[in-house]
Amino acid sequence: MSPDSPSPGSVRSAAELNERIRALWRRAGGSLSAREREEYELLVVEWAAAIRGEVIEAA
Repeated sequence: MSPDSPSPGSVRSAAELNERIRALWRRAGGSLSAREREEYELLVVEWAAAIRGEVIEAA
């Protein structure tokens, strides 16, 4: 796991996670290494959870 990864239970906003995903793709130049792919997958899972949390809060 990346040193930038949050500790378990910590929550980042969907907007922050989206920006991290975009930044990862920009740094990678459109082709992810195995390590970057792993980071991307973790970010997407966390982003999806943040989106669900924001939808529940809005309801």
